[in-house]
Amino acid sequence: MRLIGVIAGMLVGGGLWAAPPEVRPVRLRVPFRAPGELLAAGDVAVKLNGVAGRVSRLMRPGDDLLVLIGVDFSGDLTLIDPARETLLKQLETLPPTVRVGLLRAGDELRVMEEPSASREALAAALQALTVSARPGLLNSLEATQQLADAIAAKAQVRVATLWISDSNVARYREDYTNPVVNSSDGGDMSRRFPEGLIQERIRQLTASLNRGETPVSLVHLQYQGDRLNTAYQTGLNELMRASGGTSDFCRSVTEIPPAVEKAIGQILMQYTAEVEFAPTKAKQLDVVVEAGDREVQFRTRRRLPEAAAKRSSE
Repeated sequence: MRLIGVIAGMLVGGGLWAAPPEVRPVRLRVPFRAPGELLAAGDVAVKLNGVAGRVSRLMRPGDDLLVLIGVDFSGDLTLIDPARETLLKQLETLPPTVRVGLLRAGDELRVMEEPSASREALAAALQALTVSARPGLLNSLEATQQLADAIAAKAQVRVATLWISDSNVARYREDYTNPVVNSSDGGDMSRRFPEGLIQERIRQLTASLNRGETPVSLVHLQYQGDRLNTAYQTGLNELMRASGGTSDFCRSVTEIPPAVEKAIGQILMQYTAEVEFAPTKAKQLDVVVEAGDREVQFRTRRRLPEAAAKRSSE
């Protein structure tokens, strides 16, 4: 018997009969909204591609929340001022568990006010904002979500982002008008599909936001009905949905205050479930969130975040 134990020890120690490596679960943050009374972790079930995960933590409305508010003001002050005034009023009503940071769109994302519980500093920064020469929303969405994801990974708080924009696609520094490439060629496809460039840009951003975990929401202050802006606004709606966020496009000044209030209200009611799953090789994920017979709003399709994809491939 002693000889058998010695031989077994030699096999294990020499790697010939090594124990299988520990399988580390993939951890995902799954934001969702559910009306009614507060849910407990045991009330929530999350499935990934049909496989149930383990809800290791549930952050609920009322728990710590960090909101990154982005502004992209480049147009008419008669639209901007009502949005700004509504934001200022909403800030005064936020509970102390909510920290808010202020971002500004541009060629590069700019942090105007670091996230904090100080409403006075944020209000002063909002009031001091001037109108930019050109919109920068499309250049800022990806960086906003990446920043929010990095905060959520370290701080273990609910995180959400909200952009308020009056952007017109024709005023971007980049030319999204898809100008005619060959004016002598009557068959030039840019004549028939002038929105082609903006659709391609939206496609690229959608793929990126679909890999992130933080919802990105938008209140657009002025719906515009021309062909190019219709394609642009349709694309913005797709981008917000790809991230799990919401979008609202205002058709009049009177619609701006309730749209801003609604967006902030939805953010305050956000849950975030931290869920552990067995490693998966699938890149595209079908997500199901259930809470008994409660109606739950969540992002049904997403891609596996890069960090989780690396763990799954190990």
